[in-house]
Amino acid sequence: QLQVVESGGGLVLAGGSLRLSCAASGRTFSYYTMGWFRQAPGKERAFVAAISWSPGDVYYADSVKGRFTISGDNAKKTVFLQMNSLKPEDAAVYYCAVALGVINSRAPTDFGSWGQGTQVTVSS
Repeated sequence: QLQVVESGGGLVLAGGSLRLSCAASGRTFSYYTMGWFRQAPGKERAFVAAISWSPGDVYYADSVKGRFTISGDNAKKTVFLQMNSLKPEDAAVYYCAVALGVINSRAPTDFGSWGQGTQVTVSS
């Protein structure tokens, strides 16, 4: 029903920045929530940030507040994650996910459509 594709990962020095992009395509509804999750080796998939457009709220994991910014366009099914002041602990595969409707959730299981992931590596 929905195809989700992430891009923008790469190798960056600690303290540097990356901007991740996500595009969803296919059958759509009027309202979606789009989010970012990450998974490091040996760790479970963890919530990073999400955005909805009714009322246009955003929410973040405590570990990235003040450093990461999520933005996008729900009508176009696009979302971005601006990552600043990156730390080695931010290194992971980052996944974009889409949930039907406006939700407030940090649980991966509440997001039904997922991208393939994009690798972010942070060196010290």
